[in-house]
Amino acid sequence: MGCLALVPVTSGGAVARAAPPTSLEGSRVLDRVVAVVGGQVLTLSELEFEARVALVERGGVRAADERLDERTLLGALELGINQRLLVAGADRLQAFAVERSAVEDRLRRFRERFEDEPALLSFLARHDADLDQLMVVLERSARAERILDSRIRLRAQVSEAEVRRYWEEHKSTLGGSYEGVHDALKERLMRERYGELAKEEFKRIRADARVRRVAPFAQEARP
Repeated sequence: MGCLALVPVTSGGAVARAAPPTSLEGSRVLDRVVAVVGGQVLTLSELEFEARVALVERGGVRAADERLDERTLLGALELGINQRLLVAGADRLQAFAVERSAVEDRLRRFRERFEDEPALLSFLARHDADLDQLMVVLERSARAERILDSRIRLRAQVSEAEVRRYWEEHKSTLGGSYEGVHDALKERLMRERYGELAKEEFKRIRADARVRRVAPFAQEARP
């Protein structure tokens, strides 16, 4: 894998303006830009932190401190781009605000993944983050999920006829009675449909989006 492109970034997160070579002497690169989404910079440190937060939310507390491989970073990149585009669209309409209580509830569940509060704070410190940064990531994630839900949940519903038909076609491999597998089967079919609809929605919102991938590994993630 090639080296990530080094792009000067200001402490506020914006890409530094190009300047004559002499003016850069003695300057320090604070971070590496991975992508620019609608004019919003996504740095490598932000991407890595968001990837680790996602791992913790899915129960992988131990994995969250291990080295992130390229596949994990690519997955986090796609998630980060999708979330930012969903939220940016809602911002233009001033819609889908998330209540503070909902974000705090998500933070509470995140805390519960750790042995105690010092363990959580230690996790944040190891990755040069704090509770405010964590809240920003959790809020964006919660808001993006709400936006996506509003667009596709109804279309992801599965009828009883569809569940019955699927069972009839696959009962030899599913095993058990229809009543015994009904609930799990319906949930599975809804989850699969939701996933397909989500892919279609992300493809739609990306069609006119301004997304520029800077790092070599990020460019490989183009749809």
